[in-house]
Amino acid sequence: MGGVVPLIDMLKEAVLRTGCLRAVTSVADRGNLPEDVLAERLLLAIYAYGTNTGINSVAGGTDRHTEDDIRYVRRRYLNTEAARRIAIEIANATFAARKPSIWGESSTAIASDSTHFGAYDQNIFTEHHSRYGRRGVLIYWSVERNGSVVIHSQLLNCSASEVHAMVEGAMHHGTEMDVESSYVDTHGQSEIGFGVTRLLGFDLLPRIKRINKCRLYRPAAGEPDLWPGLKPAMTRPIRWELIAQQYDQMMKYATAIRTRTASTEAILRRFMKANAAHPTYQAMIELGRVQKTFFLCRYLRSRELQREINSGLNVAESWNGANQIIYYGKTSEITSNRRDEQEMSVLCLRICQAALVYVNVLMIQDVLADPEWDGVLTAEDERGLTPLFWSHVLPYGEVKLNMNSRLALGD
Repeated sequence: MGGVVPLIDMLKEAVLRTGCLRAVTSVADRGNLPEDVLAERLLLAIYAYGTNTGINSVAGGTDRHTEDDIRYVRRRYLNTEAARRIAIEIANATFAARKPSIWGESSTAIASDSTHFGAYDQNIFTEHHSRYGRRGVLIYWSVERNGSVVIHSQLLNCSASEVHAMVEGAMHHGTEMDVESSYVDTHGQSEIGFGVTRLLGFDLLPRIKRINKCRLYRPAAGEPDLWPGLKPAMTRPIRWELIAQQYDQMMKYATAIRTRTASTEAILRRFMKANAAHPTYQAMIELGRVQKTFFLCRYLRSRELQREINSGLNVAESWNGANQIIYYGKTSEITSNRRDEQEMSVLCLRICQAALVYVNVLMIQDVLADPEWDGVLTAEDERGLTPLFWSHVLPYGEVKLNMNSRLALGD
């Protein structure tokens, strides 16, 4: 495969190879629509939402399907749950297709970060974001570190806490990945976040702004001068008795999050809106202070950990850069006032970008399978190898969907 490849062809190739549309096209009540026709219309609808160009523009490039045809299929078959399943299938297919000799062993770490998408001023379902200075929504991404595979996405209001989104992405992504750590920036961490992640069994690894202002907690009372070099950063001892008293309650809330009996957002919001003196909330904060102190000591001692976190967050930044290339229609602004339409745009963007990564993985593996590449890549080259690039992708222009043409890729 060489030259420029239309994004619609990469999406089509990922769909045909993974069979991710079967859950939608094989339903018994698809009426008189043949399965192949339904698949084509679903592809066009996903592309229309994922690039933000709209169904009207996409329908103009095909003679087989009218705008009404594609809109009908979108309403009848492509709901948010179906789109989410499609994205998960492509992510799992990418994990299965990757060769450890090229990409290394499967990662257990994700990078979590948000992207701000603008919205029209008349959109009453969006909010003004103080950091970006305009109205819009946040999309919170959870991206696997080694191979830039997206495993989760969430649509958030600008005022929403990113801590609960980070936990949701790590615990309820639905893919085959086993998450053991999550890289976040300052907005994705808090003391309550450290406490919750400790109870849930994965590491929170943030890059904290103004880390020199953070405080360390002593493990026990007495001996305040035991660490003279850290004395300016030291504060009171940890209240272990409070953690012990509320341990069963904390585990109850953690289990509710793990089993989805209650959402992370609902639990955290309940604590924050209720009396701050709630004993379980205080105990979870105290546990978070323990975990944050452990993390700060590790982070300040280990240059390797600092580089690891910075490298992980660079993956999230690259993912956000690709968003701007793919979601280019209507000046990359969300125009719908309907929440389900906004969520559909997010999920279809995720599908398009996941398809890009999947095809790039296969393409790179085909190139490196050539004997001429044996021993050419240095350790630095291998460390910089990523499937998240788009210089060869054509997302613009008239949409020409031909299901009979295929990209020349190996298995």
